[in-house]
Amino acid sequence: MVEMTDPRVIVALDFAEAAQAQALVARLDPAQCRLKVGKELFTRGGPALVAALQEKGFEVFLDLKFHDIPNTVAKACKAAADLGVWMVNVHALGGRRMMAAAREAIDAAAHRPRLIAVTVLTSMGDADLAEVGLQGSPEDNVRRLARLTASAGLDGVVCSPREVVMLRNTLGGDFQLITPGVRPAGAALNDQTRVATPEDAMRMGASYLVIGRPITQADDPLAALMAINEAILPLLPH
Repeated sequence: MVEMTDPRVIVALDFAEAAQAQALVARLDPAQCRLKVGKELFTRGGPALVAALQEKGFEVFLDLKFHDIPNTVAKACKAAADLGVWMVNVHALGGRRMMAAAREAIDAAAHRPRLIAVTVLTSMGDADLAEVGLQGSPEDNVRRLARLTASAGLDGVVCSPREVVMLRNTLGGDFQLITPGVRPAGAALNDQTRVATPEDAMRMGASYLVIGRPITQADDPLAALMAINEAILPLLPH
């Protein structure tokens, strides 16, 4: 068994029903990973599901990507903190005032989760950005939004592994980089367009890896998770 004092893999529980997520989680080990609960699953299972996962010993990344007026987002982030989650996120496109309000809200909470921002979704390429009026490449937009996130006092950003080196060079070593779009060698790409292997992402400077189907759809999810942990362990600081 791989010893992980700070598990770097966040398993994406992208299921339609809480029962499906709980069945998968029963086959995992909280010492080996954290869990991501997104919009569909949270809408189905709500705070009760988050509490159930935490009771099993798992830390939870609540991936709801809040994007609204500052006061509304601040209250939503405070509610997430009250749930005891490990991490919560907002959309950087909500702007500096919204992100600063979210940070102030969690700073005042009894339990402070990590607060990160989404920059550019990993499913979006140049044509998608142009269509919604964002000029420049995905990398240009990620750099601008990550700088804005850091200046608002947040802990990090969600970004493609392909942007990790650029953001490390831009924002330094303490800024958290949470990377979806990670696929072990040979795995299907599915709906991700900017991807890397777990080893490549960690070598480039990722902080945490969000991985879904290569684990959740594996015949043995724990074995798949542990194989990834074995691969990245030599790349972690000691």
